Amino acid sequence: MLSSNIEYYKPMTIKEALETFYFLKAKNKRPIYYAGGTEIITLGRLNLVETDALIDIKELKECQLFEFNEDYLISGAVLSLTEIEEKNLFPLLSKASMEIADRTARNKITLGGNICGQIFYREAVLPFLLCDSQVIVAGYNGVEAFPIEQIFNQSLQLQDGQLLIQLLTEKKYINLPFMCIKKRQQWDTGYPLLTIASIKSDNQLRFAFSGLCPFPFRSKQMETELNNMDLNVKERIQKALQFIPGEILDDVEGSKEYRLFVLRNTLGEIISEMEVR
Repeated sequence: MLSSNIEYYKPMTIKEALETFYFLKAKNKRPIYYAGGTEIITLGRLNLVETDALIDIKELKECQLFEFNEDYLISGAVLSLTEIEEKNLFPLLSKASMEIADRTARNKITLGGNICGQIFYREAVLPFLLCDSQVIVAGYNGVEAFPIEQIFNQSLQLQDGQLLIQLLTEKKYINLPFMCIKKRQQWDTGYPLLTIASIKSDNQLRFAFSGLCPFPFRSKQMETELNNMDLNVKERIQKALQFIPGEILDDVEGSKEYRLFVLRNTLGEIISEMEVR
């Protein structure tokens, strides 16, 4: 439950944000970094988030960047999904973001909030998994860069007090052929049954998934099977299913069997279209 007496801080620099967090921890507070706040409010009402101190990071200039710099696109953690969609500097990210929740919610939901959230869909991370992006975080050791495959394992593996600043994506990935398909069983803006994003790089297809397991993921073992040109598409898909890295969801959005049915059909659709691009 969210405390009715929450302390609020608005640092203007990364250094100040970190110092505030560690100062509050030393006082036995439960600080949380805050930008859009949609998930904190929602989960707080369900007693799934406990905090008595919010550190608002919206004014950190490094977290606001959305621009090309030398060989990379810089995507700041406090960008709203609406801003990403409207600027459209990264078409695959725009596509993945524009179908998260509804427009009103996307005005508040931030890139970092979606990627770091507890809700297990987190579709905004899929393009970065596909593009081998670098994750920029700040913490005790200063500002550090990590390959996303090193720091994202089911969720972003941040140490207590670490703060997501930016994601860096090489320019060479930005305009590659891509598809991003979201399947829903219910209304247009409800939670997805399944989301699959794909790019074609060096004549190989890459795939990332959300809504299949309780976490988003990219599986290189699945990609190896899905790119095996010695087999037909149906056989490739069947072999790839052996490497799904976790339990398949079975919930109100759809049964395990229905998810697998949709997965097979959607993978077939993507492979058929992407291989001729």
